[in-house]
Amino acid sequence: MQADFGRFTHAVIRAAPDSLAAQALRSGPAELQVDMEAVRREEEQYVSVLEKTLGLRVVRLEADEELPDCVFVEDPAVVCGNTALITRPGAPSRRKETEALKTALANLDLNIVEMTDESATLDGGDVLFTGREFFVGLSKRTNRRGAEILADTFQDYAVSTVPVLGTLHLKSFCSMAGPGLIAIGSSEAAQKALKTMQQMSDHKYDKLTVPDDLAANCIYMNLPDKGHVLLHCTPEQFPESAKVFEKLKDHMLIPVPNDEKRKVDGCLTCCSVLINKPSKLILTTSLAQISISREGLSTSTMTCSTHQQLGC
Repeated sequence: MQADFGRFTHAVIRAAPDSLAAQALRSGPAELQVDMEAVRREEEQYVSVLEKTLGLRVVRLEADEELPDCVFVEDPAVVCGNTALITRPGAPSRRKETEALKTALANLDLNIVEMTDESATLDGGDVLFTGREFFVGLSKRTNRRGAEILADTFQDYAVSTVPVLGTLHLKSFCSMAGPGLIAIGSSEAAQKALKTMQQMSDHKYDKLTVPDDLAANCIYMNLPDKGHVLLHCTPEQFPESAKVFEKLKDHMLIPVPNDEKRKVDGCLTCCSVLINKPSKLILTTSLAQISISREGLSTSTMTCSTHQQLGC
């Protein structure tokens, strides 16, 4: 398990453009109307939880009306440790979303790797990092070549592929709800994907099964002074699934509304890129240096500064 799994200091988010309502990609019914005022309220609450409740530093990117789906920043980048893989989203209309995100992540001093192979596609929504390994969903948006490039980028971790059927992304029905704990939907497709992950992994995972597939998408953090934190669906959205999350007595549970963006396939993890960038600790040590001269012994002091980056 990655020692600092769930530790985050920064979040990158992007405002939703007005074009989201009519032009965003969606797999559900086109007649569902998106209320942009409700979207703004959801955004404000989401950012407030990250910034005010949890104390993360939030980097806000401006909306781009030419990119209706740009609020879903999870898909154009995968961040692990100090490296950001800029993906090649499966939907051609979303590929320019990478530009602003690449700049923001570079400004956070992350090592940038770009997916330039035109035969590869990868959406971040298909990437599940468990702290021990990666699972990559092979879906309509992500192909095997994209998974191979992710494996080349993050060589410290095993990467296994999982067929995704009947939904948009792997994380449309699963996510991490804690160290070694996978939240998973109850549908046949979700349970089949979980079985595949269990068979392909050398590690053992506990599971938290929720009645609603979309409710299985949650955000886990492990933060100083707060411990285990879980952002999850509200009881108004998924009442039975919310009851399951309430069984996690060791977690700080934060219900976060997502009704409007769900109409265009948005989940909680879709709306932020979480990053761990610990501050640098400067350790200053005075070393006594003894020199011998003809006049005898003299003592001089040498100051040595060691910069140590903790975590990744």
